[in-house]
Amino acid sequence: MKNFMKYRFLLSELVVREIKLKYKRSALGILWSVLNPLLMMLILSIVFSEIFRFDIPNFLVYYLTGFLIFSFMSEATSGALYSIFGNAGLINKVYIPKYIFPMAKTVSAFVNFLFSLIALTFVAAFTSVTPSPALLMAPLLFTMVFMFVLGISMIFGTYTVFYRDIIHFHSIFMLMWMYVTPIFYPEKILAAKFAWLLTVNPLYYFIRFFRLIVLDGKFPSTRLSLACLGISVASIVIGLAVFRRNQDRFARYF
Repeated sequence: MKNFMKYRFLLSELVVREIKLKYKRSALGILWSVLNPLLMMLILSIVFSEIFRFDIPNFLVYYLTGFLIFSFMSEATSGALYSIFGNAGLINKVYIPKYIFPMAKTVSAFVNFLFSLIALTFVAAFTSVTPSPALLMAPLLFTMVFMFVLGISMIFGTYTVFYRDIIHFHSIFMLMWMYVTPIFYPEKILAAKFAWLLTVNPLYYFIRFFRLIVLDGKFPSTRLSLACLGISVASIVIGLAVFRRNQDRFARYF
């Protein structure tokens, strides 16, 4: 923590740089964080609520609560792939805590995620979703999601240094993960023999938590809350352990 506080200014500068680079020469800039989920929502609402006739109450909010969390994870881990070897020149010249780079990717993706919540707020108001005291749990949820994603990002950033094939595998892995997560289809569509996919899917617990406090206006059960907390803590502990164990070998693979 002492080392982190010492380099917090560098982290903030890297985050600002990431956001600027992402929206460089873009007329709308960070507004795309709001527009992108809205446009995706409109397309999928036509496909899945009209053509396939999925019986999901308030499909628009149902979809966004899953899509925003998944998009945050996908964007953060995608950026983390290049976070270490992409900064090899800087790492070899001066001492900088190497964890700063995947953390910067995760924080910048988290900033985009927070902006994209504006889209969810508009859609929830438009579809008459009533705010409830359960929304007070949102900061806790976002903290746990951030910890989970940071841990995953650390793992991706570490092993991509040694195995560049992970870059090509990542998009396939994310696509597979998206389809086994009930983002745009109801949970009940999974037959009994595939229900285990939800049990072993860590992302499902966070999305379930989010939908409970937004759509249902209910506080999540103690069991669900502990499951989310356990997943987030396990992810960041494992991610940091993997990173710390391998960081001294990075320079040999640049």
